[in-house]
Amino acid sequence: MYTIQANPSGTRNLEISEENLATIEKYGLFRHLIDSNGIVDETVLDKLKLNIRSLIAAQEEDSKDLLDLCIDVIYHNNMKAFGLQQLIKLYLQWLSQQTIIKEEENK
Repeated sequence: MYTIQANPSGTRNLEISEENLATIEKYGLFRHLIDSNGIVDETVLDKLKLNIRSLIAAQEEDSKDLLDLCIDVIYHNNMKAFGLQQLIKLYLQWLSQQTIIKEEENK
């Protein structure tokens, strides 16, 4: 379980599970999400929410992992643009750790 800061003052936090990060990777939710300016603002968060809604609506099989991600993280009351930026940073760190683990397993 990971904890990210949800606001600049540090008074609000979000708990992020390993499953949440794996779901982000599975569906490639952060790919092509941020514009070329690199700024994470409320419009980027809205774009992510719309992308997830579309994925859930289009899926024929169970999308429990996406629904859990929405309930626990994306649609959480504390999730704002700052929190999303922190989530992206955490995801990138987690992803690099996963790559290292896979490389060590292949040795």
